[in-house]
Amino acid sequence: MASKMASRLYETCHWYCGAISRKQADKLLRGKEHGTYLVRDSSTCPKDYVLSVSENHKVSHYIIHSEQGRLKIGDLEFEDLPVLLEFYKDHYLDTTPLTKPVTREKPPVCLITVTPPLLEEDLVMALYDFSGKDEEDLPFKKGEIMKVLVKDEEQWWTAENRQGQRGVIPVPYVKKYTQSTESSQFSLSGDKSYLNVQPVQQKLPKWAKAIQQRQPNAYDTTALGFEVGDLILVTKMNTNGQWEGELNGRRGHFPFTYVQIVNSQGLKEDS
Repeated sequence: MASKMASRLYETCHWYCGAISRKQADKLLRGKEHGTYLVRDSSTCPKDYVLSVSENHKVSHYIIHSEQGRLKIGDLEFEDLPVLLEFYKDHYLDTTPLTKPVTREKPPVCLITVTPPLLEEDLVMALYDFSGKDEEDLPFKKGEIMKVLVKDEEQWWTAENRQGQRGVIPVPYVKKYTQSTESSQFSLSGDKSYLNVQPVQQKLPKWAKAIQQRQPNAYDTTALGFEVGDLILVTKMNTNGQWEGELNGRRGHFPFTYVQIVNSQGLKEDS
């Protein structure tokens, strides 16, 4: 998290949301005007911040590194957050400049979020490749084993790979790894190699049950909307987290976190 002194400095700023999670930032910014933004503490990099911005009908997250009293985003350095934000009101981040901070009905809610710690060390194995699309993400390959550090949210956890890199991973892309006698000696910080785990092969199409309602933007004609409990035939699993499928004659893409793989009768498959 960002230092307490810096956090207190920005507590009265309407654009600063403190230690909220990426999921909460997405919820605050989803559907907002192009360029709407907020700043939050990074959940994976101590003393760093994240600039979350609504752009192109999605929410993007940009890491702001804190180095020797300066703030760095990309190759540019700034003396503090207000100066950085003013700069990006006149310059593009990716597809938009900053336009206005997000409107929050109850600002204190953003400042009291507590990330629950993981009481015991967990190992998970990747079921699919994940390339990541935000700087906070931790990319991985099928069969890779990682250590879960914090179970931040239902669909996103903070993990560490064998190189010591930390980031956020999508929960549906991994499964709990049961250690054998050999794997019980596994240490991310040691010199031991990863266990020789065979990647889990996924044959498509597969059935998936919607675990969260989805009402896509009316202007996005390629998105697939559905209700909780709907059975969707998954036809493609893209590594960016957007899957493709069919429902009642309609085809489109949707976030993988909205569904759970099941069999044709709607029962969860054993992984």
